[in-house]
Amino acid sequence: MKNHLILLFLLIASTTFAQVQKAPERKEGDGPFSQLIIRGVTVINGNGAPPIGPMDIVVEQNRITAVRSVGYPGVAIDSTDRPKLKAGGKELDCNGMYLLPGFVDMHGHIGGRAQGADAEYVFKLWLGHGITTIRDPSCGNGLDWVLDQKRRSERNEITAPRIKAYTAFGMGSDEPIITAEQARAWVRENAKKGADGIKFFGAAPEIMAAALDENKKLGLRSACHHAQMDVARWNVLSSARAGLTSMEHWYGLPEALFTDRTVQDYPLDYNYQNEQHRFKEAGRLWKQAAEPYSAHWNKVMDELLALDFTIDPTFNIYEASRDLMRTRRAEWHEEYTLPTLWRFFMPSRISHGSYWHSWGTEEEVAWKENYRLWMTFINEYKNRGGRVTAGSDSGFIYQLYGFAYIRELELLREAGFHPLEVIRSATLNGAQAIGMEDQIGTIQVGKLADMVILEENPLQNLQLLYGTGAIQLTKNNEVVRAGGVKYTIKDGVVYDAKQLLADVRKMVEQSKQKEDFEIEQPGEKKK
Repeated sequence: MKNHLILLFLLIASTTFAQVQKAPERKEGDGPFSQLIIRGVTVINGNGAPPIGPMDIVVEQNRITAVRSVGYPGVAIDSTDRPKLKAGGKELDCNGMYLLPGFVDMHGHIGGRAQGADAEYVFKLWLGHGITTIRDPSCGNGLDWVLDQKRRSERNEITAPRIKAYTAFGMGSDEPIITAEQARAWVRENAKKGADGIKFFGAAPEIMAAALDENKKLGLRSACHHAQMDVARWNVLSSARAGLTSMEHWYGLPEALFTDRTVQDYPLDYNYQNEQHRFKEAGRLWKQAAEPYSAHWNKVMDELLALDFTIDPTFNIYEASRDLMRTRRAEWHEEYTLPTLWRFFMPSRISHGSYWHSWGTEEEVAWKENYRLWMTFINEYKNRGGRVTAGSDSGFIYQLYGFAYIRELELLREAGFHPLEVIRSATLNGAQAIGMEDQIGTIQVGKLADMVILEENPLQNLQLLYGTGAIQLTKNNEVVRAGGVKYTIKDGVVYDAKQLLADVRKMVEQSKQKEDFEIEQPGEKKK
């Protein structure tokens, strides 16, 4: 077998896609309007600028036409010096609220039959957390399915974020891709079908080089999860030199940082198909790489920077590896996680990412060190001008759509990012990575009307962005929940974010009632 991983994905691609149910006709949201004026907000832009307000934002149909300062904090606003509402226009009174560009989730799988997560459920969780654009890496429901949802989202026919479709390399091919010309031909056909890019998992060097070269010629973007089956011959540096535009997770980066070996220090009984082995040993990988700030560490970083390479770390998806209890007991699971999805998360020898055959203190301690070294590289990459984005990879390993994305923002903060740098990763950096910086990513005249509005300042506490909000204590010693996105505006349509999340809670409650289901922790029997 010339290439185990490519053949595996071709086998998957040659079968009928296990598609989830598509999103229904849109019933939610108001607009787009001939004119929409958002009054009195403090703008937290995606370009790293500090907050500024009060501001009035004027939108016509789906374009920002004015961003105007209308006064000073703590001073009554002079109503005579504000943008005027035209006949048929709509005002949104957001005095004292905070407005940000719509968030970009760079690693957003649209549900899955195994998880039982239909598109409506996933889309509402995303929009309910301010995510207005997602990049679907692999198009697991099939390219035609994803492109249909993409077009309908563009026309505001469904309640959904904007979608960028990155097909899994080899998807739909009738035969294994084992030559460079086959790789080039598949890439050309993929572009002809309308894909926005490709997600690779690795392949033989000659295949990767040909596919990336052809993709670059066609002007498409690319991502790669450098899986262990091919990374020994083709790591992140190999991909970046060949034209890859972004890397997912961190696989392939430690391997580029090796100085005293060429392969990971695998135990001799290791089996990649055993995910207990795979994830346990991955937690020891960064310790095998060059020391932070050493000559080779700096050399690798400098070359990636010179290539204008994007890193999409998805810190959140591995967090259970360093703190399993925290991740599986997250408070949102009770009301927002479907029974089918919860069962998918349970320890299993066959479900990807359900590797809890035996997970304890030793594994978690190793992964904590893994994170320390990984975060050091990512933070320094950002400090030197590198592009770091925010992606969630939800639907696996106890990570829930929408909620996991906000957790990713918290983890960027833990890595050392200033909250304004976190927001830039979530907005402008994501827009640049998918080639849409002229359309989204900042609040700017001429750009599309993608925005997130909430009543509290998220820079002071990113947990305010969670659908479950953040715990606060009032002056009267009353415990309350504050925050949660109030409005998500996508393509000029104003969505009540909290109502979208209420819809999801209802879906989950109905599903639980139908099955007489109650969440049980692994090994626990409540009935």
